Amino acid sequence: METKTATIKRQTDQSKLVLQGHTSSFEIILTEDNPNNIKSIFNLIIKDLKNGLIQFQLNDDKEDMYYHICKEYIKQLNAEMIIIYQELERYDLVVVEGKEDPVTNQTS
Repeated sequence: METKTATIKRQTDQSKLVLQGHTSSFEIILTEDNPNNIKSIFNLIIKDLKNGLIQFQLNDDKEDMYYHICKEYIKQLNAEMIIIYQELERYDLVVVEGKEDPVTNQTS
């Protein structure tokens, strides 16, 4: 399992939780009530899990409300990713070097 960085980007107009994945970063806007944004990001993270199991670790030095919310969110997300990764393995959807990806039919 690889540990990836999670940071909080605080701005005057909005704050975001930034999760660094295998191939890209994912931004969850903390100052909006938009469940579709979270669902979309979660789907992208699931796609990224095909490349290997990851866990996020929050790197932030300011222990404010956002810190505590993000810490709990990441704790839950890490637990969910383990379960999802096990399902991906069970259905042979994990990308292994030199093996054909069952979704794209391309060799990695």
